Amino acid sequence: MFKLEPRPEASRFWSLASPVLALVVTVLLGTLLFVALGKDPVRGLQVFFWEPVNSGYRLGELMVKATPLLIIALGLAVCFRSNVWNIGAEGQFVLGAVVAGGVALLAGKETSRFIVVAILLAGVLGGMAWAAITGVLRDRFNANEILVSLMLVYVATLTLNYLVFGPWKDPQGYNFPQTKTFEAVTQVPRLMQGSRVNIGVLLALAGVAALWVFLFRTRAGFAQQVGGLAPAAARYAGFSSRKALWTALLVSGGAAGLAGALEVAGPIGQLTPYVPAGYGFAAIIVAFVGRLHPVGMVFSALLMSMFYIGGELAQSRLGLPKSLTGVFQGLLLFALLACDTLMVYRIRFMPSAAPAKA
Repeated sequence: MFKLEPRPEASRFWSLASPVLALVVTVLLGTLLFVALGKDPVRGLQVFFWEPVNSGYRLGELMVKATPLLIIALGLAVCFRSNVWNIGAEGQFVLGAVVAGGVALLAGKETSRFIVVAILLAGVLGGMAWAAITGVLRDRFNANEILVSLMLVYVATLTLNYLVFGPWKDPQGYNFPQTKTFEAVTQVPRLMQGSRVNIGVLLALAGVAALWVFLFRTRAGFAQQVGGLAPAAARYAGFSSRKALWTALLVSGGAAGLAGALEVAGPIGQLTPYVPAGYGFAAIIVAFVGRLHPVGMVFSALLMSMFYIGGELAQSRLGLPKSLTGVFQGLLLFALLACDTLMVYRIRFMPSAAPAKA
């Protein structure tokens, strides 16, 4: 009855409408999922899409969840626009948290509040160093950055576990695998009383503005994208594809490390085995749902944080597993991939064939 017909050029309309349609498809599939689980679908959708935003405190929690997602996604957008597939932002997030936590553990009662700057800088450097491993292997040995960065996630997680189960374990922590709670001076400043929203929100918004200017208003941003997408054309124009590789990995690694530092010096306040929260992987979805555009990623980060909070509420209110968060994230990604077909193909309805005469 219909066929997919190639478009002469990619549709600008569907490049913007595809994420919206993907969200609608995700909601419809989520409704069927709640019905299959024997739950009221209206109540289920309310838990995911209304309760996370129905009060000032919950809006603050929404921003707390969205901040690391947005910061990591901004760095990944530089990678993906440069055709560098950094899938290991989760590992860079964890290493940034570990290095930042190590600096925070050095603080004492008399330490200055300026140690917060050192903690955040340590997180950035930790994430960049972890991404640099991928850069060296890709640059010198042409290793696949997808596999290398992904495998380094597990190395980073095991490093964190070694520290919190071993040398950094709190001796007063009743044998729980965690460091001692960081001193109050190491905590990232909050923006308002009664809320966990901190200056990470401001840093994320500053990153949005900086990335927009870099990508769309500077020669370096143009060279970055050309160097990744068309190395031969970049060399002809005098751009360096090698520089594009290193810039993309170091920026994305530094952004993920900053997110990790903000997390351990903010809402968590110590290092535990639960620091890896999947933000590095979820940020990949955030980046693509936001169309790799700084402004679009703001909205997709808020949407993804609603899935995190909705999953926690579904666990406590509906008796559903917390893994439902990952199910909704996966549904959104697959729906987006399917809807993106409309960017390069149009649906052409074909008249049904007339029945053959006897």
